Amino acid sequence: MPLESLPAEDLSLADQRWQARVDLAAAHRLAVMHGFNEGIFNHLTLRVPGTDDRYYQIPFGLHWSEVTASCFMEIAYDGTRLAGEGEIERSAYCIHAPMHRLLPNAAAVFHTHMPFASALSRLEDPSILPIGQTELGTMLNTAYDLTYTGLAYDPAEGERLAGVVGDKTILIMANHGVATVGRTVAEAYDRLYYIERVAQVQLYAMWTGKPLRHLPQPVIDGTIAVFRENSTKYGGRSNADWHFSALKRILDRREPDYKE
Repeated sequence: MPLESLPAEDLSLADQRWQARVDLAAAHRLAVMHGFNEGIFNHLTLRVPGTDDRYYQIPFGLHWSEVTASCFMEIAYDGTRLAGEGEIERSAYCIHAPMHRLLPNAAAVFHTHMPFASALSRLEDPSILPIGQTELGTMLNTAYDLTYTGLAYDPAEGERLAGVVGDKTILIMANHGVATVGRTVAEAYDRLYYIERVAQVQLYAMWTGKPLRHLPQPVIDGTIAVFRENSTKYGGRSNADWHFSALKRILDRREPDYKE
């Protein structure tokens, strides 16, 4: 039986860590498939299961299409490489280590320069507009950093970003890109997927040059209330888990070597 089909509590710690590596490798490969990556930069990281002082990070220089489950380094929150081989990309450490350390639900921290979300971040007002159902479900979990401070080469920047995120799970970063956080790889990737889709649809609608049809406030309020209260889990699993499992099945057919 595949490890991913078993509840985490039924796995040994070693198996949990291997599954975490497999899922994080899958996220990197899927990001290439979906066009979320930018060269050899941007960062998808995950807290090492069973620890509270380290996270997985790829060695600098790998293209995301090359990432495999066995390639990850383990990086301590003080920047020390604890396991694995390779160079530690500085901005990844400075952004991600503080967010892993300070945000309880940030086991996974995904930061990309995806084209549509990054384009939205460059607008004077990068707000997600209430013009559709998916937009409403995304905007209620989105925070905005309206101050670009330059290259993130100091952990103080990651601490600042953690403060901006607060209890949200998506961060639009002014003049920069986007970050998502989650308790699992599936959650963080699902949020990454939908913030890019929301940004794409909004920009397409804006590009027509025609007036946007904003939803009426009672509909906005009612829909957001349902999003907040709805805890439906089909088969006891979240929508993010179902989504990520489906994406991994596609990857298993196309690029099975990510599990190596």
